[in-house]
Amino acid sequence: MSYAAIHPNWEKPRDNMVDGYSLEMTAKEIEGLREAAPLIRPKTQIAVTFLPGEEMEQRVEAAVLVRELGFEPIVHLSARRLTSLEELDKYVSDISSKAGVKRVFIIAGDPPEPEGPFSDSLQIIESGVLEKYGIEIVGVGGHPEGHPNVSKSDLWVWMEKKLAAVRAHGMVPLVVTQFAFDDDAIVEWIKEMRGRGIDVPVRLGIPGPAGIKRLLGFAKRCGVGASASVMKKYGVSLTNLIGSAGPDKLVASLEKGLTPELGRVRLHLYPFGALKASAEWINDYEAKH
Repeated sequence: MSYAAIHPNWEKPRDNMVDGYSLEMTAKEIEGLREAAPLIRPKTQIAVTFLPGEEMEQRVEAAVLVRELGFEPIVHLSARRLTSLEELDKYVSDISSKAGVKRVFIIAGDPPEPEGPFSDSLQIIESGVLEKYGIEIVGVGGHPEGHPNVSKSDLWVWMEKKLAAVRAHGMVPLVVTQFAFDDDAIVEWIKEMRGRGIDVPVRLGIPGPAGIKRLLGFAKRCGVGASASVMKKYGVSLTNLIGSAGPDKLVASLEKGLTPELGRVRLHLYPFGALKASAEWINDYEAKH
């Protein structure tokens, strides 16, 4: 299977930085997706997260709605939040049979102790459950600004192990990154990735437009760097937390820094509960470019 299966435009140069974008939603944002749907390009890939406080049925319902509205669902699997192999099997069976899911994104998850038999995403890949239900594309995590609990060198080792395991199980690998604010860190990370011979497509996580306090709250919760100097580059002053901010400066910088030799890169927007605002921002950006 070629990378064109991940997105039909992967093998072509980007028309602009938001060409081939993907979005993210939680299982509880069904009404938000309905509201935003007319603004989102048909067949856009929309990820359904795996967060605490949700029921499995809610996640399945969200994936079904993504499909019914004419988009392509990408379903998250959080290894440490799965209570059993049987729960994983039933969930992947349900999203496959009810929503036609072919794409998943796997993370270890943030519970300090696993709630079941899986402590990391590699164990999910090696379980055999994904290919059993026809999953074709598997995303694994990337961390341009590092990870609070894992060393930089170990992050590369784990990424390579997971990508190799995805291929060994007959599926196509993809890297989806945590959202980041620092354009220089993002570009240097992708350069290092390519320098290590890792040529898989990357969906680069960026924050969608949101209130400044909300952006900083998510950054702190996710262990993302949000220093005064980085946020100033992004267009936010930490001495003035009133109002909202969008990724315009970040995307403009990435447009210059992500040159063709850095391979296949597309954006993945984290809307932080504001799907409609993110869709509007994307459409405005496309209209300007």
